[in-house]
Amino acid sequence: MFIQTEPTPNPDTIKFLPGYDVAGDRGPFDFPDATSARLSLLARALFQIDGVDRVFLGSDFVSINKTPEKDWRHVKPMVLAAIMDHYMAGLPVIEEGAEPSAAGEAEITYEGAAAEIVEEIRELIETRVRPAVAQDGGDIIFHRFEPETGIVHLSMRGACAGCPSSTMTLKQGIENMLKTYVPEVTAVEAVL
Repeated sequence: MFIQTEPTPNPDTIKFLPGYDVAGDRGPFDFPDATSARLSLLARALFQIDGVDRVFLGSDFVSINKTPEKDWRHVKPMVLAAIMDHYMAGLPVIEEGAEPSAAGEAEITYEGAAAEIVEEIRELIETRVRPAVAQDGGDIIFHRFEPETGIVHLSMRGACAGCPSSTMTLKQGIENMLKTYVPEVTAVEAVL
């Protein structure tokens, strides 16, 4: 089994591509700590590695955030071994019935013009932003839109969570795009 790796804009995160489905169409799944990893045998195994701080399971990749004081020279070989062991054993990645991270989106009901604006925002995020962010080993979640102020609240997941360039991505990239296509949007704010 050959596992490819790709750097991400976050120096503490590497994207691992095992060549197999990871979360497939069921994900993505974000595990910010070992306690949250109860739904995934793979994530639990990865959190056993000294230095693994966060695990993100995308459709066909695993993003690993390490603690800043650890060096990739020590963490990366252990992560590669854990992913390989998991797939070679034929174990499921996610427990049956697990809900993806995006399921944590706020279920706010919008009416009238606000509902149309939110639909446009969600479509832009799904078709343009999410694929680009996934290239860097992350994900983005829509939380809410404030029609009175025009502020969109989003959160970054995976490699993008805590990335030094995530603020610039939100402000210069996503905010500018949303303002261009949805004039009612005045700003984008991060939800932590």
